[in-house]
Amino acid sequence: MAARPGAFASGPCDAAPPIGLTDSFAPTALAEGSAEMSVTTVPLRPVNKGGLWLMWLGVIALIVAAAAFAWHMTPRIGFEVVKEGSGPSPTKADVVLVKYEGKLADGTVFDANEQAPMQVAQVVPGFSEALTRMRKGGEYRITIPPQLGYGDRAVGPIPANSTLHFTVTLLDFRSEAEVRAMQQQMQQMQQMQQQQMMQGGPGGPAGPPPGAPQP
Repeated sequence: MAARPGAFASGPCDAAPPIGLTDSFAPTALAEGSAEMSVTTVPLRPVNKGGLWLMWLGVIALIVAAAAFAWHMTPRIGFEVVKEGSGPSPTKADVVLVKYEGKLADGTVFDANEQAPMQVAQVVPGFSEALTRMRKGGEYRITIPPQLGYGDRAVGPIPANSTLHFTVTLLDFRSEAEVRAMQQQMQQMQQMQQQQMMQGGPGGPAGPPPGAPQP
């Protein structure tokens, strides 16, 4: 049977390009004797500006969603202002003087103090965070989840994995440097009193009793 005129007359180079290649990817000419075009010579189609912008918007949306999820899952303290204080708040480097009462979830009081000095950085994380949000003279109710309290450790009357409830009044606070200066002054005063007693001052072994009239 005779071949139809023109059919396969020029060999395989005149055949249609493979399925999936557009005209822009198809070779314009092939070297004589070449069986196929190398894939490395096929140009990449550039991403248009609109598509690139949408791609970055999607990336940003994923980052924001992940950050929001992480923030939502992070344990946080409960913080309620009963009475507003005034002035600045303590920092992690300060020493505070507080009045507080601590309770368990069932209402059991596990600790209380009318005047307790403490370093902000040396208490459990939840209590430390609450102190840095208080103002002098203010009264506050705080709730500390186990993750920001004692965790899975039992401490004295506090069972493991306990949520802690505190009522706290911030009486005063000082910087660590101020507290050290006050301690040095007190030590100097004590040393002076001891020297007076040793040298025959009032109350000393060689001096008159305390309160006696001086000559």
